[in-house]
Amino acid sequence: MSGPSTAEAQSEAQRLRQIAHKLRIDIIEMLAKAGSGHPGGSLSAIDVVTCLYFSRMRVDGKRPDWPDRDRFILSKGHAVPAQYVALAEAGFFSRDLLKTLRTLGSPLQGHPVSHLTPGIEACTGSLGQGLSVAQGMALASKLDKDRFHVWCMIGDGESQEGQVWEAAMSAPKFKLDTLTVILDYNHGQIDGHTEEVMPLEPVADKWRAFNWNVLSIDGHDVPQILAALDQAKAHKGQPTFIIANTVKGKGVSFMEDQIAWHGMAPNKEQTEKALAELRVSAPGGRV
Repeated sequence: MSGPSTAEAQSEAQRLRQIAHKLRIDIIEMLAKAGSGHPGGSLSAIDVVTCLYFSRMRVDGKRPDWPDRDRFILSKGHAVPAQYVALAEAGFFSRDLLKTLRTLGSPLQGHPVSHLTPGIEACTGSLGQGLSVAQGMALASKLDKDRFHVWCMIGDGESQEGQVWEAAMSAPKFKLDTLTVILDYNHGQIDGHTEEVMPLEPVADKWRAFNWNVLSIDGHDVPQILAALDQAKAHKGQPTFIIANTVKGKGVSFMEDQIAWHGMAPNKEQTEKALAELRVSAPGGRV
């Protein structure tokens, strides 16, 4: 069976770029409305999140509890605006809820809450724990004849946590090819660049030494993202670790690679500047 033609692949990539760009605008608008949140890591993650939800992950917004759905665990839970905008766009809940981010009583809290929000699989944001949760789900799938795939996104600052490495050591023992971990490698955390706080390199060699199938991509290049997700799903006998090399704050020039934007919402002037920039740079023309 042949794969998609070059024209079809290009069309698919362009469709996903347009969705990701729209979701970047949603992220800026919702964080500005909330007056707090984490734009840097949300913007760095959104291209991968878009490719998962709108192309490669088996989910249904009308059936958030569908037993055979793929699972996505956002271990770096502070970047949940990226997941919220994707869930809203995919029909898990009304887009009107995006305006309620971080407000009292809203299902869209500052970190994911599984019992409040359709499509959220686990409460995360206590950094280091999400991979262990994802591994448990992947083991359940493996025991149930590979019923679903589990995708887990972790942060690079988060990877300084010891629990990440305990999970990294145990997943290959159980040959969890139902598990794919994606590192949002934007080189920034709240205290500074990861290289200054606690270097991760050689990160690829470390995960290979733990017996993972390791891939490295540009985390903003849609064809590379799709190819890596496909390779991960097809790989058997090992879990896969995808190093998605990204830029913190990607898409908004004054936020890119600026640590200050890890956890600071834009003010009115900054919001207007960011939105004007994003609308001019939209794939296929101004929005």
